[in-house]
Amino acid sequence: MQSFHTIGIMGKANDPDAADTITRIAQHLQSIGHPVLLDAESTPQIPNGDRCERSVLPQNADLLIAVGGDGTLLHAARLLADHEVPILGVNRGRMGFLVDVSPSHLDEIDAVLSGEFIADDRMLLTAEIHRGGEILSRGIALNDVVLHKWNTARMIDFETYIDGELANRHHSDGLIVATPTGSTAYAMSGGGPIMHPNLDAIALVPICPHTLSNRPLVISAESTIEITVHPSSLKQIRVSCDGQEDLGLVNEGRIMVRKSTRKVHLIHPPRYRYFGILRAKLRWGGTHFS
Repeated sequence: MQSFHTIGIMGKANDPDAADTITRIAQHLQSIGHPVLLDAESTPQIPNGDRCERSVLPQNADLLIAVGGDGTLLHAARLLADHEVPILGVNRGRMGFLVDVSPSHLDEIDAVLSGEFIADDRMLLTAEIHRGGEILSRGIALNDVVLHKWNTARMIDFETYIDGELANRHHSDGLIVATPTGSTAYAMSGGGPIMHPNLDAIALVPICPHTLSNRPLVISAESTIEITVHPSSLKQIRVSCDGQEDLGLVNEGRIMVRKSTRKVHLIHPPRYRYFGILRAKLRWGGTHFS
């Protein structure tokens, strides 16, 4: 059974609710003998709390607690992508598909520390900008890699290739390349399917396509996706990873997206049930039948 000794904490910056929860968690962990490392960029000053640079957390923590919304956990996931440190999410955001410990049930953290938890490995995507034989930039995503327009009301033109074969020529507002984890995020808003996290699959979801037959497509996670943008659209687009990291795209550049060899290790409290999360967040089954 995996044991956790030193606990790292990062949170949603400049959020009073998150700061209050972080303070309570840190003081409780210290009272039961766990060293606590606080991310200096996003956590409040706490008496007897050791603060450190964010880049240091992965090398020194056995478990990282992310306090905030899904965005906070996404940031933590990319931080820990090169490490085996698992993440436990405490929900101080809105929807919270990934952060499933309630601030009113912090005793669930004690259960996790005593070995009562559900381990959950999640797929990551790697996105690269290629030109010729050179990789110009690279990013990783737990939810999605998104090609989207910006600073214009016009649609953009691009092509998608799957394993070298032309799949589609798009005239739309963009494309969402989503993992199963990300299928309940932006991709769901775009009409994409909800995919169980255990699936080894990737969803391609067009954003406001001009052609109504341009529907979401689910492919094997072993496939390589290549996106080429028409030169006339280059100045009107951005490529983002989890909505937080932008990759530059240049003339004759190609976007390559594939499953990463790395995974994110999530920890859930023992009560966690995936379909329970969907029912709660999406209000499924709200009508009772007699």
